[in-house]
Amino acid sequence: MKHKGIICGILAAVCYGTNPFGALPLYEEGVNTSSVLFYRFSMAVLMLAAMLFVEHKSFRVSSGEMKTLASLGLLFAASSITYYQSFRFMDAGIASTILFVYPVMVAVIMATFFREKVTASTVIAIILALVGIGLLYRGDTGMSLSTTGVLLVMVSSLTYAVYIVVVNQSSIRMSSLKLTFYVLLTCMLSLLAYSFTSSDLHLMLPPSPRAWFFACWLGLVPTVLSLVLMTIAVHEAGATPTAIMGALEPLTAVAIGVMVFDESLTLRLGIGIVLILLAVLFIVMGNNFHLRTITHTIGAIVRKTWRWR
Repeated sequence: MKHKGIICGILAAVCYGTNPFGALPLYEEGVNTSSVLFYRFSMAVLMLAAMLFVEHKSFRVSSGEMKTLASLGLLFAASSITYYQSFRFMDAGIASTILFVYPVMVAVIMATFFREKVTASTVIAIILALVGIGLLYRGDTGMSLSTTGVLLVMVSSLTYAVYIVVVNQSSIRMSSLKLTFYVLLTCMLSLLAYSFTSSDLHLMLPPSPRAWFFACWLGLVPTVLSLVLMTIAVHEAGATPTAIMGALEPLTAVAIGVMVFDESLTLRLGIGIVLILLAVLFIVMGNNFHLRTITHTIGAIVRKTWRWR
């Protein structure tokens, strides 16, 4: 993996993990999901259009490119809608952590449809990720999280995984700014159509300057910056490595949830996060990551901890 791809992948993950920081304050002010997403994408489209105009970049695309870009836009719109809806059924930190199963989905898709080799590390990573999600699914009180919320996040994860694979496998060769502009333009139009599917999903203006600030934040940080950096990372480092570097997404979201929104960080949630991140290490290191080494390391930590008790 090239250093540029790694750096862009890490920054993209951190930026995307700030979604709750922008979305939750808007929800608190009574802004509905379709409006939050519409302003997120419309702000992003305006920002990207301004960047392309300043750099004197052409907006022209072929019909074949437009079909691929529209498909990417629909996938990202579906992922965003289901992800943001899940915030209404569970803590943002938990939703963002469950979303992190998408690297496993990317690895499976690449292996199944594009004949990428499935290593023992990948299999172990899948098992660890599923166990981690299972721990996240139940709280310390023994009460299950919302089934609807979990299903929404899983759909969001799958559509995002397919988005990454399509970006990696498509023959489109254009600037990351231009690609992201048309993807988000499709997202904005999709959200506009989505807002008319129910009387409860009407678009509403941000009710305060504070709300406008968070709408602009959503457009810039977890949208423009995240997608542009992610596109660069996919092209430079590959689909699966980029997805794996998304490990910083749940950490960012959980940190924001705990520090800003007073969400609880339970022992069970912490163990689930550790298992998911351990799954990432197995995929990142591949054959260079030996099970004996990690076993000895964990054993040493446990022994030292036991002596300190």
